[in-house]
Amino acid sequence: MNYLCPLCFTPLNLIQNSYRCEANHQFDCAKEGYVNLLPVQHKRSKDPGDSAEMIQARRLFLDAGHYHLMREKVAEKIIQFLPSSHVNLLDIGCGEGYYTDYFAQELLRKDSQAKVFGLDVSKAAIRYAAKRYKSVRFCVGTSHRLPFSDESFGGVVRIYAPCKAEELSRILISKGVLITVTPAAEHLQELKSLIYDEVKLHPAKEENLPNFKLLDEVRLNYKMSLIGREAYELLAMTPFAWRASEDVKQSLLLSGLEGYTADFLIRVYQYQGE
Repeated sequence: MNYLCPLCFTPLNLIQNSYRCEANHQFDCAKEGYVNLLPVQHKRSKDPGDSAEMIQARRLFLDAGHYHLMREKVAEKIIQFLPSSHVNLLDIGCGEGYYTDYFAQELLRKDSQAKVFGLDVSKAAIRYAAKRYKSVRFCVGTSHRLPFSDESFGGVVRIYAPCKAEELSRILISKGVLITVTPAAEHLQELKSLIYDEVKLHPAKEENLPNFKLLDEVRLNYKMSLIGREAYELLAMTPFAWRASEDVKQSLLLSGLEGYTADFLIRVYQYQGE
């Protein structure tokens, strides 16, 4: 499995502590162990992706175990559907690595040759991830042009993350699997009620995935009991934070133990390419 140069799309080779292509483009490995494959000219802002504050909020919330049931269910689907002949896995939009490392540990128990990669556009998130989790190969990159060779992976995981169907088809082997997690109808409806006058259910959306066949679909709905600080951290790691007033944020911080709905739709697709 090769990284691709994000400038000329030829294979990168690891030479000492740097990745280089035949055109001599060079990408150094950071001291934390990741490689940044997002050139300045490919950025849409100075620091794309989640901020350090959002990442810290996510880490605190996730470390408390509130999304552990979803993480377990996705890992179960990976073990069930990932082709045994090709156990390389990519987590697109991996953030600070909470899910990615768990998937790696589960896969390595099954096959010691498994390789798990995590990609995110946020340099801050990847730095956090690479410093903490050593069983995963992390890189900064864009999902619009994934820096991986054709047919590199037997499986791809996308938890809320966008990616072009063409890119997924390119990097997956034939009969490889794509596992997606999206919000189901009632996800975080209690938080939404604090921000919007009218709370609407998340619409059911079909993925636009030509050449992919839906193999499995499961809805995971459960209640989380959160104290005020945890509810605030949950808000801070979601897009709702941009719309929430300071009064809402302060009321969350001061609130006691309350129930919040986690509602996920987990789908498994198989790539039907030749």
